[in-house]
Amino acid sequence: MDINQKLMNLLEHGIATVVVLLAGLLLIKFILGMTKKTLKKTSLDGAIHTFIISAMRIVLYIILVVVLLGVLEVPTTPLITVLGAGGAAIALALKDSLGNIAGGLLILVNQPFRKGDEIDIDGTYGEVEQIDLFVTTLRTYDNKVITIPNGSINTSVIVNYSLRERRRVDCKFGISYDSDLALAKSVLLEVAASNPDIYKDPAPFAGVASHGESSVVLDLKVWCDTDKYYSVKYYLTEQVKLAFDEADISIPYPQMDVRVIK
Repeated sequence: MDINQKLMNLLEHGIATVVVLLAGLLLIKFILGMTKKTLKKTSLDGAIHTFIISAMRIVLYIILVVVLLGVLEVPTTPLITVLGAGGAAIALALKDSLGNIAGGLLILVNQPFRKGDEIDIDGTYGEVEQIDLFVTTLRTYDNKVITIPNGSINTSVIVNYSLRERRRVDCKFGISYDSDLALAKSVLLEVAASNPDIYKDPAPFAGVASHGESSVVLDLKVWCDTDKYYSVKYYLTEQVKLAFDEADISIPYPQMDVRVIK
């Protein structure tokens, strides 16, 4: 093959490479643009949008590089083998991080909780401040920040207090065994009725929960809007004490009988 033929082949390969490169870049831009538009129409969280776009961009560019090498008649089998082996090694080294990413994707897709929800994860309690692919951040009511790996969240018991619009407030009050039980229950229901944030339906309920060592324990159960839970709970705790004092219903201290044998 003379030098002119070689130059023609190089020119042809060069033109083909430029055409494939430009077409590939335009196609990648089109695919990513269509994917972004499609994702915006879904209810998926913004964080998962970013992850999907980033992952697609990496995959599409790898495909483009392999295609360009094929156009240039460069053997691609060794490259694919190296990429596969390298991917396996990286996945093994980053298995915990990948587990957290998978956990983050599951949280963002299934949405057991969202930003702003009040949740309890195996005894860790707080308000969801941020959900990332690797970790979920909670803020406690005394302004502590708790960071939990997403991989562990998906294997934990999650209690979401904000998922429903209404929530039941459970309170317990102890009265002495000498107190008027019917009057005490009546006082509890009157206090509940005095708060406009407490639902009339379902109606408040008062009843005997247990017989304690030094008191009869009464239950008071009421329903309210979820965002009024704490204000209702503190209201009941304070107002029941005042109402019991007014009705001469005693809340006993723990007592112990001691017998001295001489």
